[in-house]
Amino acid sequence: MPKDDLVYVGHMMERAEKACALVWDKNRSAYDRDEVLHLALTHLVQPVGEADRHVSQTFCDDHPQIPWRAVVGMRHKVVHDYMNVDEDILWDTVTNELPPLIEDLKKILLPEESP
Repeated sequence: MPKDDLVYVGHMMERAEKACALVWDKNRSAYDRDEVLHLALTHLVQPVGEADRHVSQTFCDDHPQIPWRAVVGMRHKVVHDYMNVDEDILWDTVTNELPPLIEDLKKILLPEESP
């Protein structure tokens, strides 16, 4: 596997972890009232998908548990349709979709630490 794939996967995990850390003690109403949090989450979701775009197809094929296309799709939505980002989807992505993604990425990056 090319070394660059692991660099990009590591970047995906790092940004996803930062997004999750920002919401760990927040609820949806707090998010709705916090423009800075909204901007931060939008900004953090973008590079998760951007890094995904640089992972080789071979690596993606070797790790089908990662929803590669969905991750890139979310990035495209946030970047190219920024005026119509659905807040429900962004909140759900960060609170429900990123935590299992992080766990799957950790299994790739740190296989000796996985159960």
